[in-house]
Amino acid sequence: MTDTLITTYLQMTHPTQFKPAYLEHTPFTMILPVSSPDVDYYLFLYRSVGEKWRWRDRLLMPRDELQAILNSDNTSWWVLHQQGAPAGYIELHRQETSIEIAYFGLREAYIGQGLGKHLLSFGIEQAWQMGAQRVWVHTCNLDSPHALANYQARGFQVYKVTEEPVPAAYL
Repeated sequence: MTDTLITTYLQMTHPTQFKPAYLEHTPFTMILPVSSPDVDYYLFLYRSVGEKWRWRDRLLMPRDELQAILNSDNTSWWVLHQQGAPAGYIELHRQETSIEIAYFGLREAYIGQGLGKHLLSFGIEQAWQMGAQRVWVHTCNLDSPHALANYQARGFQVYKVTEEPVPAAYL
């Protein structure tokens, strides 16, 4: 475990920067929107995707606050299903003309099959279709070692890097 949290912020400012990487011929892979947010289902996904990477923010948040975020018109999320099972999810947050990829990841059993680049490509495409003028994301050295490379391979450019002591919640 490192003592320093290094956070890298990345962005795309035009759809022409986007380099999609969809899987082809995936009849058993579906990405479905969540239109009726269920906090328990959301927390199941959040834990099963993020536990390995020490995701804590949403677990520490009061349940009613999380429900308000999930119900907000500024929040959209989709679940990737592989052969009927939830394999991961992507969550977008609109902030005026920017859309943040707030949370994105796969459950451990589905890592290494190309599903991450597929789901990320889907999320980026959704953000541009929603009228974003800027799509951004951040990752850190506690995330998957493949996260930063995946973001950059899809066309994101680094615009800021910060370093701070690892917050106690992540230890």
